[in-house]
Amino acid sequence: MPHEVIMPALGMAQDTGLLVAWLKAPGDAVAVGDVLFEVETDKSTMEVEAQADGFLTDVSAKAGEDIPVGQVIAMISQTPDVTASAPASAAPPAAASDIPEGQIVIMPALGMAQDTGLIVAWHKAPGDAVTPSDILFEVETDKSTMEVEAGFEGFVAALLAEAGEEAPVGETIAVISTAKPANPVQRSRAKGTPAPAPATPAASTASKPATPATPAKSKPTPAQPVATDGRILASPKARRLALEQGLDLSRLIAAGHPQPYRVSDLEVLKALPTATPAGAAIAASRHLVAHIASDGFAEFARWAADAAGQKDPGALLAGLVAGSSGKAHVVAVERFGQIQTYTASANLRAAALSDDAPELLIRDLRGSRIATVRMGAETTPVLTIASAPEGFTITLECAEHQLGASEAITLLSNFAGRMEQPLRHLL
Repeated sequence: MPHEVIMPALGMAQDTGLLVAWLKAPGDAVAVGDVLFEVETDKSTMEVEAQADGFLTDVSAKAGEDIPVGQVIAMISQTPDVTASAPASAAPPAAASDIPEGQIVIMPALGMAQDTGLIVAWHKAPGDAVTPSDILFEVETDKSTMEVEAGFEGFVAALLAEAGEEAPVGETIAVISTAKPANPVQRSRAKGTPAPAPATPAASTASKPATPATPAKSKPTPAQPVATDGRILASPKARRLALEQGLDLSRLIAAGHPQPYRVSDLEVLKALPTATPAGAAIAASRHLVAHIASDGFAEFARWAADAAGQKDPGALLAGLVAGSSGKAHVVAVERFGQIQTYTASANLRAAALSDDAPELLIRDLRGSRIATVRMGAETTPVLTIASAPEGFTITLECAEHQLGASEAITLLSNFAGRMEQPLRHLL
């Protein structure tokens, strides 16, 4: 089946992208990872890779053109034949007559290889007033969860997808109008019809949730979780509270409780029976703890922001752990319930955000009330940073097959030294 090539979104507020150049010609064979074209916005330039194997066909955009985000500009087909006309979906879909006019809000791209995003929850209802900095909705991919701001001032005139539904990157999912709409619209992507929740503010406040919180009815079995690929879909606040309270959200999946999870679902989680799976208690794992008397990382983070312009603490942590092991690593950093993944090198320089599977996870629990952890081995080695009365502690947990005894000791010792005196170890 042909694969659509769309104009990607490089930023949250991007409406169009400038097609700088095609690096493949119509009829050329392409493989996943081949660079197809270059696109530019006012912020950055990016090479866009093919997401499927086949032949480049149906090219409908020329170099030098400004293309709306989400518009189909080519196809990757099974044969090299070029059709005489552009694909039917090459133009942006026409707006439905009942959708009010206004500023469009699109599904943003949180990663380079992201095709779709799942709407975890809407924070505003149709007809609500919004400012540019108001949180409009939460979106999740397989790598991260993000709260997305409205970006415009006005009123929510239309919501074109329900919580629990996925939308392609670049697709219009909301409309914000300058004047309060007389008949705000709420739709489901699956049905293309008004969503079951009433759109009027009076009816909305009378119902239980202020925003649509029930799983999309298009899902075949509402009693089952939305995601079936290992992801846990939850709001950032629910993730943070679960982390602080030592709650495992995966137990809700095992119990068949539908995603996405909100704060109220934590009460359901607490009420679940605490049965221990057979054999879990004897699973072999390593558990090492280091105590750091003084926090040198805070000063290091300020220095990195001022001297090197690196203002992402997660990138700094990823660089320190790669330097501790002496080799490049794909490191996931979990802070405040959100996870970002980095490709970090041994010289303490972290690359841009990565979509690769992490080889090691850092959980930064400083700022929470958790002082000690004993979670057991996970799919990757885990370094957990927690506050202590003086300084903080670093706990390394891993399975025996993931790190040998000497490797685990070396990694934790080196990382603890770098966290205590980062500038001393900076190469």
